[in-house]
Amino acid sequence: MNILITGGAGFIGSNLCEALLKRGDRVVCLDNFSTGHIENLLPFIEQYPKIFRLIVGDIRNIEDCRKALDGCDYVLHEAALGSVPRSINDPATTNAVNIGGFLNMIIAARDAKVKRFVFAASSSTYGDSKVLPKVEDVIGKPLSPYAITKLVDELYADVFAKTYGTEYIGLRYFNVFGRRQDPHGAYAAVIPLFVKQFMNHQSPTINGDGEYSRDFTYIDNVIQANILALETKNPEAINQIYNVAFGERTTLNQLVGFLKQDLTEYDADIANVEVKHGPNRAGDIPHSLASIGKAKSLLGYKPEYSLESGLKEAVKWYWHNL
Repeated sequence: MNILITGGAGFIGSNLCEALLKRGDRVVCLDNFSTGHIENLLPFIEQYPKIFRLIVGDIRNIEDCRKALDGCDYVLHEAALGSVPRSINDPATTNAVNIGGFLNMIIAARDAKVKRFVFAASSSTYGDSKVLPKVEDVIGKPLSPYAITKLVDELYADVFAKTYGTEYIGLRYFNVFGRRQDPHGAYAAVIPLFVKQFMNHQSPTINGDGEYSRDFTYIDNVIQANILALETKNPEAINQIYNVAFGERTTLNQLVGFLKQDLTEYDADIANVEVKHGPNRAGDIPHSLASIGKAKSLLGYKPEYSLESGLKEAVKWYWHNL
């Protein structure tokens, strides 16, 4: 396959680049390094010079999108500004990247007549819906600017399929974690942030009482879902949105217990690091649990890593790479 991965220098994007290059696919990475890192790509530039190409560009510039698509048959659109708090602090930039950039990308993909446009959607789309588990066709009102942008992307993809015949699959990620997820910066995700703090014997702060729950999803499950989305020949699977998760929920208090347990295998003193509690965070969904039945039945999705098995892999990676 000839595949464009937008945001390929980021956490999920770089893992997708690696998995596809190992298969022998030709991969083009488009990234502006606003949140991604060149260090994530250097091994691929060195090891796969004939099948890997990096284009430094911005999805907010449609000409960069067109240039990156040259010779590509498929798109994995991962480029976005993540983080609910970031979107609350700067809704305009989140909107420009996540909606304006998405629209540029899908227009360019339509014009290039790509075979399929697979994109990163988000569990934040479920908004204030209290229904558990989360089923794809039952959503609530978005609770943050970020959630609005990811919902609009789904709507655009559907309209492009109906209006122009563009083939798409949207993958609603649920709290993805794993190797290369950045623990630094103001908007670091909870697992790498807590791991970094525990390793430094610093007390992590849980927002609220710690009983909010999430369906934490290891990166290898996400890679599997993307490859299935690229390869599926099931006509019923096309032009659909899917939850990508493990299908179990874990409270933040439970998460901290698992992290301490795994990290004390490397440093026994981490068992004595206390955990602090702060106020609930604006825009947070209290509970998140995915139904993955649709992805299983239409895509053949079979997540291999639970939270606990994924955490062991992630903690090992952080211990040797931070």
